[in-house]
Amino acid sequence: MSAIPSRVVESTGLRLTELGLGCAQLGNLYRAVSDDEAAATVDKAWELGIRYFDTAPHYGLGLSERRLGAALAARTRDDYVVSTKVGRRLDPVAAPYGRDDEGFDVPATYRRVWDFSRDGVFRSLEQSLERLGLDRVDLVFIHDPDDHWLEAVKEAYPALEELRGQGVVASIGAGMNQAEMLADFVRHTDMNVVMLAGRYTLLDQGALEELLPLCVERGVSVVAAGVFNSGVLARDDPADDAKYDYGPASGDVLRRARRVADVCRRHGVSLPAAAIAFPLAHPAVVGVCLGARSAEQIGRNVDLYRQTVPAALWSELEEDGLVREFPTSA
Repeated sequence: MSAIPSRVVESTGLRLTELGLGCAQLGNLYRAVSDDEAAATVDKAWELGIRYFDTAPHYGLGLSERRLGAALAARTRDDYVVSTKVGRRLDPVAAPYGRDDEGFDVPATYRRVWDFSRDGVFRSLEQSLERLGLDRVDLVFIHDPDDHWLEAVKEAYPALEELRGQGVVASIGAGMNQAEMLADFVRHTDMNVVMLAGRYTLLDQGALEELLPLCVERGVSVVAAGVFNSGVLARDDPADDAKYDYGPASGDVLRRARRVADVCRRHGVSLPAAAIAFPLAHPAVVGVCLGARSAEQIGRNVDLYRQTVPAALWSELEEDGLVREFPTSA
């Protein structure tokens, strides 16, 4: 089996495999997985050639970082890339009770505090390094600063820039579910990478308005996440109860997804395989990050990633008005 190719973040030389493992599920997203299942997921990803792993304190109140660090501990540090995030500080709860109420099946032993201050960034990253068992992180994203633009750009970004200068962080960026504020970051800072969730997919090409052309112009790399738009693009036949952007898919969304699926079938390609391949063809995009909670799921993701997608499929989608534009990488 051929290795998964990597692409270079031009501004820093950091190499990201085109397919990365998103580790929210290792933090018990929606339902619990065991420590053994989490370790097996990372082991399978490694076996199949994945060398980029993305996590965050938010994922399971630190559980994802702890599990990822344990799974990578025996591996040579220079052989893989880890990204984590800042913006949600974890504070211990004096008298823990109940379960986390933000989608992760873990005890509520910490509370999340929005904090994009310099001190908050330093504290958050120090705690992340401890949980990961690392002395440096390859890539740090400012995480979901939608309601915190000023603090993020005036405090969090300069703090990460300082850490980049010290060598604690190799590359810095922001990760969001919207393209507009990411474009502002690219325009007003010297970020290396942005993680764009759900805004450059087969169903939503909103990032073409500003963000992606600006990234090409400024030499900023893009990691695409949320390429299945919460699930509606994850199956060959989108179900009536499929999710789109964290909620129920509307009738219009389902009809469009099914039209795209029909085109894919005519070209012998599965819908989720096309959903993975689509963003990778844009010259700004260096990788796609997909979540998995089991070795079986990561195996399926890699199989989908490896499917060949003919250029004629993209041409037909564009001709039918199902995608707005399909710029290809050089």
